[in-house]
Amino acid sequence: QPQLAESGGGLVQPGGSLRLSCATSGFSIYDFGWFRQAPGKEREGLACISSHDGSTSYADSVKGRFTISIDTAKNTMYLQMNSLKSEDTAVYYCAADYGCLKVLSARVGAWGQGTLVAVSS
Repeated sequence: QPQLAESGGGLVQPGGSLRLSCATSGFSIYDFGWFRQAPGKEREGLACISSHDGSTSYADSVKGRFTISIDTAKNTMYLQMNSLKSEDTAVYYCAADYGCLKVLSARVGAWGQGTLVAVSS
């Protein structure tokens, strides 16, 4: 399983932007993505990028606001988050597994330690 380490979380005002980073490896083997978990709520799969063709998939809740990308030269995956809302407040995890369906289900074999994103005025 790949090692994953997130960074970039913090406090941001509603409507603001934040970019999360995930240092990892194995981009040619696994599909990578992000999920989040808010207090008292279940994990929510957010985005996935396919190792096969680079195609991306998003949950409806973040489609059009979040963008997933990979820089293979830096062994880093990103989640650009724009137009943030208070309901986006959660701990965000990068994740990896075989298949974007699995990554977006948030029931994955590998994930990082998480980074907290708080959206508040």
